Amino acid sequence: MTEVPSPTRVAVLVVSDRAASGERQDATGPALHDFLSTKGAQIVQIRIVPDEAQQITSALLELCELADLVLTAGGTGLAARDITPEATSQVIERLVPGIAEVMRAEGMRSTPHAMLSRGIAGLRGRTLVINLPGSPRAAVDSLEAVWKALPHALALLAGPVSDSSHCPQNP
Repeated sequence: MTEVPSPTRVAVLVVSDRAASGERQDATGPALHDFLSTKGAQIVQIRIVPDEAQQITSALLELCELADLVLTAGGTGLAARDITPEATSQVIERLVPGIAEVMRAEGMRSTPHAMLSRGIAGLRGRTLVINLPGSPRAAVDSLEAVWKALPHALALLAGPVSDSSHCPQNP
């Protein structure tokens, strides 16, 4: 089992109109919670928002203040309301393209639909933000595909501090 550096604070942002409205119960947040619990992560929050750019961006900014790793789930496909990557790009400062590349490549082992994921990964200050697919299985499988690299990434981000801020204030 590869554990994340301790204490690693992880937040999950589920992006789903139907789950946010109560039309359906979210299963992805609990699936990610279960996975993260087996890896020694401290889950600081699981939040659900609709597919609305302002709500996604605001939630990401808040969660970057609370967590070392922020995972989004949902809104990465081709549907008109799938805007999580665009909202994420408004928050992150630097891309980490290899993470999304590995998730898509690993997903292709299970389904050709994995190539349709537009999820991105990047940094905001010392926080790593990763877009995961919305289905519980795809979200966990994608996270598992990159998990072995995350302890090193998070250790690098937690390195020597040149200032006292965890995340810059400007998006």
